[in-house]
Amino acid sequence: MNQDRTGDQTLSRRMFLGAGIGAAATLALTSPLEAAVRAMPERALNLYNIHTGEWVKTVYWADGRYIAKSLSQISRLLRDHRSGDTHPMDPRLLDLMAATHRRLGAKGAIHIVSGYRSPTTNAMLAAATDGVAQGSLHMSGKAVDIRIPGATTRVVGRAAKSLKVGGVGTYPGSKFVHLDTGRVRFW
Repeated sequence: MNQDRTGDQTLSRRMFLGAGIGAAATLALTSPLEAAVRAMPERALNLYNIHTGEWVKTVYWADGRYIAKSLSQISRLLRDHRSGDTHPMDPRLLDLMAATHRRLGAKGAIHIVSGYRSPTTNAMLAAATDGVAQGSLHMSGKAVDIRIPGATTRVVGRAAKSLKVGGVGTYPGSKFVHLDTGRVRFW
């Protein structure tokens, strides 16, 4: 009987250690963005479009899923303000904005400088301005240019970079930070 109890205790210790190692491996594989959004029971955004004067304050993820109506409202706010064209925005981009805002402890709205861009608008901007990519991720709803009042571009950029997702570009002269869900890179 004593052997069985010892055997059970050994098995329990092995299971406990195995579970602990498995949990540690899962945490090691979790990106900083995934860890940040997992800590939010609900994911919400408060957005202000500086070109249209429109506001959206909405919970876009709750009960383990994205909320279609909220995603649609956000995509509408992030539309190409020049053409009026809309495009579905990448939910991971919304997570990146929400996590960056939370990292900063910011209370107000995220100001949108540029969200979705139609191919026509992007071509016009690329022809007129240095730094606009021909194949910009703005055209696929995977990029946004933002300002967070009360935080410098350097501080916003540093918070976004710490999440280790996509591209983060700081433009202090224009006072905005570019965020995208492409490959990880910083400028």
